[in-house]
Amino acid sequence: QVQLAESGGGLVQTGGSLRLSCRASGRTLSSFVVGWFRQVPGREREFVAVINWSGDSTNVARSVEGRFAISRDNEENTVDLHMNNVKPEDTAVYYCGASGTFSNVYRSYEFWGPGTQVTVSS
Repeated sequence: QVQLAESGGGLVQTGGSLRLSCRASGRTLSSFVVGWFRQVPGREREFVAVINWSGDSTNVARSVEGRFAISRDNEENTVDLHMNNVKPEDTAVYYCGASGTFSNVYRSYEFWGPGTQVTVSS
């Protein structure tokens, strides 16, 4: 069992930057692949980025490629989502999830944080 908690969300202007953090407790995060997903009301949870156990393999969604990056610090038990040049369409609740497989499918993830709201103003 692992408990996840996201932080760093808030209001940001178009073109700005934000860093979201996912912190784990109860079990070391290095045991898991960690993904970031986002969701807006009425739509399915959307893949954003994923990082493998050691941090040497990542994948990001095409919609955020070149703007977002994912990193992890296994000593600190955290995984960060670095958001740059944000756009209004990035507005969503952002969730981090932990999985045993390297996947961009949200159903592959066993554990989730409660989410953090990101709002991008135009």
